[in-house]
Amino acid sequence: MTRPIEDLLAVMARLRDPDNGCPWDVKQDFASIAPYTIEEAYEVAEAIERGDMDDLKDELGDLLLQVVFHARMAEEADVFAFGDVVEAIHDKMVRRHPHVFGEKAANGVADVRESWEEIKASERSGKGSNSKGLLDDIPYGLPALLRAQKLTKRAARVGFDWPDVEGAWEKLDEELGELDDALIDGGNVAEEVGDALFALVNVARKLGVDPEEALRATNAKFCRRFAHIESSLREQGRDLASSNLEEMDRLWNEAKDD
Repeated sequence: MTRPIEDLLAVMARLRDPDNGCPWDVKQDFASIAPYTIEEAYEVAEAIERGDMDDLKDELGDLLLQVVFHARMAEEADVFAFGDVVEAIHDKMVRRHPHVFGEKAANGVADVRESWEEIKASERSGKGSNSKGLLDDIPYGLPALLRAQKLTKRAARVGFDWPDVEGAWEKLDEELGELDDALIDGGNVAEEVGDALFALVNVARKLGVDPEEALRATNAKFCRRFAHIESSLREQGRDLASSNLEEMDRLWNEAKDD
């Protein structure tokens, strides 16, 4: 039997009850819960990357709980309730898919994306965002690589972009040169590293590569290869402390060849 969403809403209401609820849940507010919301979203992405559908089911539940938690706190503050959240996303999806729910035609994915961005721009304008900067509504709380991607993509839509990847690549070379100069001359290395990373995000965008996903994949690859080093040493009755860089590098290369 599938449980109705009302059961989960009732559980959260009980947890937040000031007299008979959970002291930890009652103490929370939007700011204290926000980090958990972000964490749960990443755990959903991790389950997808592993292809673990049972885990994905659980992680989606955890993420849904975050939505219910925020909605409950908003209802207590008489701002909005869970039903308003559902209504808002329902209306947004219908509004942003006129090729499905309206009479507008869409010739492929590119048309859909262009229409989506146009509708989003219209929504921002409708909220009085004309007086704000083009980039102002891109959240600061996003992971830095993802935010850089969104910043450059938004700027590109108004023509602030190179016509092809060569221009972005030359900018990356320029930033790497400035990083090299900073290392030699004692300049602001942290700033130059940031500039180089930002330029690399631009290169990735021009190549159609999601830098956040690419780096997550590389992180996972690093973990797999490092685990091979550890397991190989354990088979010899040794640990990392008893090894050295030369041996670990050899074992790393073994992992690359597998």
